[in-house]
Amino acid sequence: MHQIYDFEQEVDRHGTYCTQWDYVADRFGHADLLPFTISDMDLETAPCIRAALAKRLEHGVFGYSRWNHDDFKEVICNWFARRYGAELDADTLVYGPSVIYIIAQLVCLWSAPGEGVLVHTPAYDAFGNMLGANDRVLLSCPLVKREGSYHIDWDGFERLAARPDCRVLLLCNPHNPTGRVWTRDELSRMAAISQRHGVRVISDDIHMDMSFAPYTPWSEVAMDDGWALVSSGSKSFNIPALGGAYAFIPDAAARADYLHRLKAAHGLSSPPILGVLAHISAYHDGDAWLEALKSHLHDNLSQVANRLNGAFPAIDYRVPEGTYLAWIDLSGLGIDTTEKMDALQTLLVEKYRVAIMRGDTYGPEGRGFIRLNVGCSRKKLDKGLDALIGALGEMV
Repeated sequence: MHQIYDFEQEVDRHGTYCTQWDYVADRFGHADLLPFTISDMDLETAPCIRAALAKRLEHGVFGYSRWNHDDFKEVICNWFARRYGAELDADTLVYGPSVIYIIAQLVCLWSAPGEGVLVHTPAYDAFGNMLGANDRVLLSCPLVKREGSYHIDWDGFERLAARPDCRVLLLCNPHNPTGRVWTRDELSRMAAISQRHGVRVISDDIHMDMSFAPYTPWSEVAMDDGWALVSSGSKSFNIPALGGAYAFIPDAAARADYLHRLKAAHGLSSPPILGVLAHISAYHDGDAWLEALKSHLHDNLSQVANRLNGAFPAIDYRVPEGTYLAWIDLSGLGIDTTEKMDALQTLLVEKYRVAIMRGDTYGPEGRGFIRLNVGCSRKKLDKGLDALIGALGEMV
């Protein structure tokens, strides 16, 4: 029998040390705001995960644990094979406490201080923060918006890849914040350019399961072993607080170097067992829940398009190919300067009491945009859209 999942159930997250709700004042200055900010969801995780965790909690002993076993590694490989047709080698898989941790270690292994990392921009703000903290230079390759979608400037991309100081391409697939899911042809072209110029590739695929267009793992286009595919079930199954991520690193020497950092340098070889069990459960039993979730999220994104474009046709918002993040271009309304973004943010926070991420958080290319998280009930989303439409109406 087909199970029905209720994504309209309101869950009160206050008082749970929740970044999005309990600490919204850190970024927006007020505690009593309705948040559409950091990319987690206001939705309960899959029942199979909750059952697995409840069973483990009943055991009552929480000693040191391991990730390097077939149950963890093979369920991840089977997920990629079953859902994406990718045959990945379990022996090349490693664990990490988070996607950004793994990426940071690989960036430091594959480049020297002062050297460059090529990034499509606008970009997830943690990329720039991480690169700066590790004394690496973000080489920005701005995406080009055309006909409602985002495209790579191939001439600019190759110029950056050809720079003698460019060591790594840090890819995001699906791309945060624009929601582009790169096609196989686009990925193959990036792979050829990267190989031609000796650039290693780190592909952050944490939003892969939220693809509404066909998703191709980097492993399917790679032309050598100079790459890593990094991901986690944390976005797909809303479990980031449980901890845990993984990467496929086919080069044996690079993999050994990474594990040396994880174990010896940073003492992180024993993972939180609940995170390991959550991944095993999600990837073994979570398909049906995930498909229902994706349908709900796509409907929410369509609601953003229907309501915003109905109120302001000049916005011309298009449902993205992936993620549950609506990347909304306000330049058609003339809201495309820092001053006007400041004014909009003040209205949203002070009058309408909502928190929505402003686009320039993700680099200067995001000026004139906002990023709205739709990982919530339709009721909450409509409250946010009411506020946004009201504030925009005052601006124009």
